[in-house]
Amino acid sequence: MAKLLSCVLGPRLYRVHRPRGAAPGPAAGAGAQGTGGGRGEPAWDSYYQPRGLEKHTDSVLALASVLWSISYYASPLAVFYLYRKGLLTMSRVVPLSHCAATVVLLLAGVACLRGIGRWSNPQYVEFISVLEDSHRLGTPEVKRKLAQYTFDFRSWPVDFRWDSAGPPWGGSRDVPLLRAPPRHRGAARGFLGALRKLPCQLASLLLAHTLGRRMLFPGSVRLLQKALLPVLLQGQARLVEECGGQRAKLLACDGNEIDTMFVDRRDGPDPRGKTLVICCEGNAGFYEVGCLSTPLDAGYSVLGWNHPGFAGSTGVPLPQSEANAMDVVMRYALQHLRFAPRDVVLYAWSIGGFTATWAAMSYPDVGALVLDASFDDLVPLALKVLPRSWRELVTRTVREHLNLNNAEQLCRYQGPVLLVRRTKDEIITTTVPDDIASNRGNDLLLKLLQHRYPKIMADEGIRIVREWLEAATPAEESAVSQRCAVDEGWCRSVLGAFAGDRDPPFPWSLGEDMAAEGRRQLALFLAQKHLQNFEATHCTPLPPQAFRLPWSL
Repeated sequence: MAKLLSCVLGPRLYRVHRPRGAAPGPAAGAGAQGTGGGRGEPAWDSYYQPRGLEKHTDSVLALASVLWSISYYASPLAVFYLYRKGLLTMSRVVPLSHCAATVVLLLAGVACLRGIGRWSNPQYVEFISVLEDSHRLGTPEVKRKLAQYTFDFRSWPVDFRWDSAGPPWGGSRDVPLLRAPPRHRGAARGFLGALRKLPCQLASLLLAHTLGRRMLFPGSVRLLQKALLPVLLQGQARLVEECGGQRAKLLACDGNEIDTMFVDRRDGPDPRGKTLVICCEGNAGFYEVGCLSTPLDAGYSVLGWNHPGFAGSTGVPLPQSEANAMDVVMRYALQHLRFAPRDVVLYAWSIGGFTATWAAMSYPDVGALVLDASFDDLVPLALKVLPRSWRELVTRTVREHLNLNNAEQLCRYQGPVLLVRRTKDEIITTTVPDDIASNRGNDLLLKLLQHRYPKIMADEGIRIVREWLEAATPAEESAVSQRCAVDEGWCRSVLGAFAGDRDPPFPWSLGEDMAAEGRRQLALFLAQKHLQNFEATHCTPLPPQAFRLPWSL
């Protein structure tokens, strides 16, 4: 009976990964390779065949889950409609509650029937035994057996905790974020001002946690995740079966559980496998089908993770929870996977630039940072898509609740940086996609260079860099470079002579006593080394051959 109850309450099983030709039973570890079936057949086979009773009851419960999600998002409109029609009365609500209770009981009965179907399936019984052993014993051998199954990640045991090597940040429950300094006012004026601003603050809070968060992170919408589930399962199977990926659950300091995938290539012949690329996905990206494939196909070891509220990760994607998740991912890479900080590269696409720049700021010894199709600040992009009459409310909401201040965090990092700009980006431009001058990647580059080389990026320097950034075609870019006549050898020698063996921290005072022509050459040289153009739209995957590490002296 205990096993039957475990089958009733157990997670949904999607796939079983086993070597071809293996006898029934748990397969070898996740990183092991099968012998293959000959004639070029893949070395792995993925399958799980639920029996009739389990299959049909699973379909009923899946439909109920979809209907519940639709009802959840439609509930504000439904309540408003019922109120206007005068249907929210006790005489109406009581019968509805009785109907709801009946539906819940019926669904509980369906779940019990599904459990009986699972109990009659030896595959599922074998899986549930391995899952129970992993929670009870937690030995490496049992975890290797568990890695052969893909199932509802909520039941996966925790593999690494944020405080496994002692709590950082003074034992705080949240990692630190950069925040705007408070404005000091008199006590009486401050209290009265707070009362007057209370309605605006409440409206800002409501906007951030309803429309704002879902517009900013559409991948957290459960309906979208349900629609993408087959694609996510296929992508995850590819990582596990073809690449030897190792899935793990990390517990962040705020209690969120983070779904990760690690592909280890340190033992391979390619020296790039010694470098770990930590991938930060976009606002609708998942490691199963996201930017992780770019450095993976380029030969690097990779570590992907899903935002809080995305796929197997729990929580809500907000700046604080995003930073908390990134912190435990970094600690997992450095403490558990045993990569040296200099061998870690942070790679982010789009909105993932926030967590990547936070990690670069908070772990300043990491080797490099690559930002693809990212931006400097969220406010201009939010103002582009929302009504102009909401300008003050939108600005307040972003600054107080959704402040993705990428440029500010980036300027706290001292290491090599590369920005990849999509020349046809339709998402992070503030006018039209063809207007490359309004790409917020331009502002991110300018703020970085102005912080690191303030004397070089004076009037002449910033003008020539802006002109180069606003060039609409490669021919126009070449014309700007030729007119400036950049001497790369001279620029390298000047920068190298200033840096010497001291490796001075940024900002540098280089260019203070330099002629205007020299500042122009250095400014354009530095811009070209820190920015890589890619002729594509925002969502086009970056090909592996276009992925490169940042320039450094």
